[in-house]
Amino acid sequence: MNVINNSDSVALDTPTQEPRQRAAMDKKTLTGYLLASPPFVFLLVFFLIPSILLLVASFWKAQTFSMEPAATLISYSRALSASGFYSSLWIAMQNGFFTAVLSTVISALVAYYIVYHTRSNAVLYLALISWFSSYLVRVYAWRSILGTNGVINSTLMHFGLIDQPMEWLVFSKFAVVLTLVHIMLPFTLLLLVSGLRDVKRDYLEAAADLGASGAATLWRVIVPMSHKSIVSSFMFTFVLAASDYVTPQLLGGRDAMTTGLVIANQFRSVGNWPLGAAMAYILLVVFMLVYALLLGTLRVARLAPGKRYHD
Repeated sequence: MNVINNSDSVALDTPTQEPRQRAAMDKKTLTGYLLASPPFVFLLVFFLIPSILLLVASFWKAQTFSMEPAATLISYSRALSASGFYSSLWIAMQNGFFTAVLSTVISALVAYYIVYHTRSNAVLYLALISWFSSYLVRVYAWRSILGTNGVINSTLMHFGLIDQPMEWLVFSKFAVVLTLVHIMLPFTLLLLVSGLRDVKRDYLEAAADLGASGAATLWRVIVPMSHKSIVSSFMFTFVLAASDYVTPQLLGGRDAMTTGLVIANQFRSVGNWPLGAAMAYILLVVFMLVYALLLGTLRVARLAPGKRYHD
């Protein structure tokens, strides 16, 4: 006769850890939503809703400093058929491109030094000091430095290196790009320092051990692993510089009529708000095309992998 021993049987009502884990996950999720809600509400109120209203207004009919509800493409047709809009767009794209390239290259060199050659953030802090000064103060400072009676011309004339002031220093594309680079440099530097900190020094040492040269390490290790910060810094600077209308207006001279100024004039001077809104969205489409072109170029060159290969 067989005797069944039930002493080793497991009780059915033994508590498990699964409900506790679910409660902990729900608490973390709720905490994440609470932390993300302030920036989400800020973007919703001050970016998304105004953008939608601006898009709707671009299809309305224009009156004198007022609008009439409608569903028409007249504003887009007028913007795309105006030759002055294309010339101002070309000037804006040039300002944005040169500013973005110079800012990204200079910031990349400084960021490389900060991340891999020094343990101090003194250089980064020095670059961020410019944030303590006003935007217009920096613009007028460069206007004084580059002017015909500015520091550069006065110094060169004092030492007899030039006979008359170099007028091309101010009221030119050179002055606009130089000023915008000075203004945008802290932003690109922060983005690139953050991106390069993800590329550990161990990866560079491993590449050197495998026989990679400095250039090969740059193009096959550093750029692919930090391409998101490079694209972000370039596009961030490009969009802000191309849409800026204050600096070109004060330092641009003949190249002062950028798309940003044309759009601003439609709202504040002409009173054609639908046309200004249409131009703004056309400019947004151009920015998106530039972003797609940049990202596509990096992927064709195999400098932008589709996923991260490091923690």
